[in-house]
Amino acid sequence: MKAKQPWLNSALSDSLFVIGPPFYCLLAVLLFPGFFQSTTNEVSLEAWVILILLIDVGHVYSTLFRTYFDKQSFNQHRQLFLYAPLVAFLVSLVLYSFGSLVFWRVLAYLAVFHFVRQQYGLMRLYSRHEKAANWEHWIDKLMIYAATLYPLLFWHLEGERNFNWFLTGDFLAFKLPEMLPFLTGTYGLLVAVFIVKELAFSFKKKQLNIPKNLIIFGTALSWYLGIVHFNGDLTFTLFNVVSHGIPYMALVWFYGRKQHRSETASSSGILKYVYGAGGILVFLGIIFGLAFLEEGLWDRFVWQEHQSVFSGFTFLPLFQDEVFLTFLIPFLALPQLTHYILDGFIWKVSRDKTLN
Repeated sequence: MKAKQPWLNSALSDSLFVIGPPFYCLLAVLLFPGFFQSTTNEVSLEAWVILILLIDVGHVYSTLFRTYFDKQSFNQHRQLFLYAPLVAFLVSLVLYSFGSLVFWRVLAYLAVFHFVRQQYGLMRLYSRHEKAANWEHWIDKLMIYAATLYPLLFWHLEGERNFNWFLTGDFLAFKLPEMLPFLTGTYGLLVAVFIVKELAFSFKKKQLNIPKNLIIFGTALSWYLGIVHFNGDLTFTLFNVVSHGIPYMALVWFYGRKQHRSETASSSGILKYVYGAGGILVFLGIIFGLAFLEEGLWDRFVWQEHQSVFSGFTFLPLFQDEVFLTFLIPFLALPQLTHYILDGFIWKVSRDKTLN
């Protein structure tokens, strides 16, 4: 009898919202090559609203439903949830006092760490039932980390990318292109070893772990195409944001609905509406609304790049004082920083634990 595939919620929902996003991005690029594959194109206003405002910033606020809005989780991690924002704000103040580039550079590398660890976490979740030797698990780990770190190292060593993470200069640029052939060869060798290992494992166990392999393949695909193959801001943003933000929001929703169904007492107040019938609209409405509020403040006080979207914020006075910005920018970045910190704790699960 064949073993069941280790889906987190269901085969359909996992395929659509957790595994599928990088493949949707590839399909979009293939269908509209002239729009996505230009190396000089910038993210249009419409694309910015969808990718950055709704998905990227929105997924940050979805963390609230796994932390501060979740009574059981809040009671379990009360001190962490209360002190993490305070510590993050104080550290941010110190970093920004050394200069805005120092602050944004640290934030960029924290973001990268967060993005890489999410892919590792998904791989671990989908391999939680595998009865494999330690060396086989190590190859999986090396593969998922290589799928993300190889493009990042390429970015740092090649130094000619037409995009950045947050702003120009936030990543260090070493410009050592002579190391790229060795780096690429090592990556290719590891991919070959992983494929041989998976074929041998599936032949021995008469079972192929479909979601785990799709997560690894989708990760390698999105990071390589978004950073190495296509050298455009829009394509990078598409692969980077969609492949990360949509699965994260889906996992929060799956987990919260499961808790609501099994422990009704823990789902009180607004969570009853969020995880009830049609609650996905309430869920998205809340996180998109908070994202709009945050980005409106960013645009009014700092960037001033999308005033047509945030015309409702023009009543706020403008302050150009450096002392004001030293406090304001760490404050506006606080939801993002808190999201990075808390995410390292709230998804720690054992191999035998599922979301369904």
